[in-house]
Amino acid sequence: MREWTREKRLKTRSVNGTLALGEMITELLAAPKLVVLRGQLGAGKTTLVRGMAQAIGADVSEVSSPTFTLVQEYKGRKTTLYHLDLYRLEEERELESIGLWELVEQPNTLVMVEWGDRFESVMERADAEIQMGQGEEENERLLLIHWRD
Repeated sequence: MREWTREKRLKTRSVNGTLALGEMITELLAAPKLVVLRGQLGAGKTTLVRGMAQAIGADVSEVSSPTFTLVQEYKGRKTTLYHLDLYRLEEERELESIGLWELVEQPNTLVMVEWGDRFESVMERADAEIQMGQGEEENERLLLIHWRD
């Protein structure tokens, strides 16, 4: 697997802070990008994606977890944000059936993939990885971002 070349640690103490980090990360990881999003249930992954959707000008009221739909699409002014959850997939060939590689190849797309670390091909092609975790306080979130230049 290719090595990450950059790293950034971030912390937020509120939902609004997580939304703001989502906006900042959208600028940091400008489209087109494939990003693996890691974190336990309740870590704030969907809130972060909501901030990213806001940054591209998409309707944030539509942002929800893709757990049961596998793929959520949010169209912005210039960028389309895809949020995928691969938890229910078991084999590499299933990635093709949901059209993951076609999404990644589209211009002006940002593809956020939860549970992508379960698939070697996703990690190999990922431009970045965001690990999210609970901090010491109730709404505190810790983020570790790795990316390739």
